Amino acid sequence: MTALKGSGPAVCIGEDIDTDLVIAGRYLRTKDWSFWAEHVFEDLDPGLAGRLKGAVLVAGKNMGCGSSREQAARALHEAGVQAVIAPTFARIFFRNCINVGLPVLECELPGCHDGMTVSFDCIEGWVETGGTRHVFRPLSPGMQEILSSGGLIEYWKRRLHR
Repeated sequence: MTALKGSGPAVCIGEDIDTDLVIAGRYLRTKDWSFWAEHVFEDLDPGLAGRLKGAVLVAGKNMGCGSSREQAARALHEAGVQAVIAPTFARIFFRNCINVGLPVLECELPGCHDGMTVSFDCIEGWVETGGTRHVFRPLSPGMQEILSSGGLIEYWKRRLHR
């Protein structure tokens, strides 16, 4: 199950982070998700993967650009990221995150820095940092249902077995 509300320390990265930087292609020879999680962002910062469990990833614009590999979203999810927040996302990366059960929130967080507590609510559409609430357009009810199911596969399993 994926939480539609949460709170955690911010891990801040830059803008134009492509999916190859999230998880390098050299690690995709296996389908072992935990292996991917160990190597997430390795070419950006080799120590970053160890800081992601329970964190809220805060990125700049155009998060997830580049190739349409689903493994990038899966690697972040498996690394323990609670949600990804950015002002804009590459369209396919956005959907891949929803499909694997990782909340993505389109919101700019000026002044956010590593370690700052970030709280979010996908249903009401807000993110809070340092006592300031930032409002964004909430995810659609359909996306919320997919996330609360734990991703698209679990969503369809539930629907087919009703």
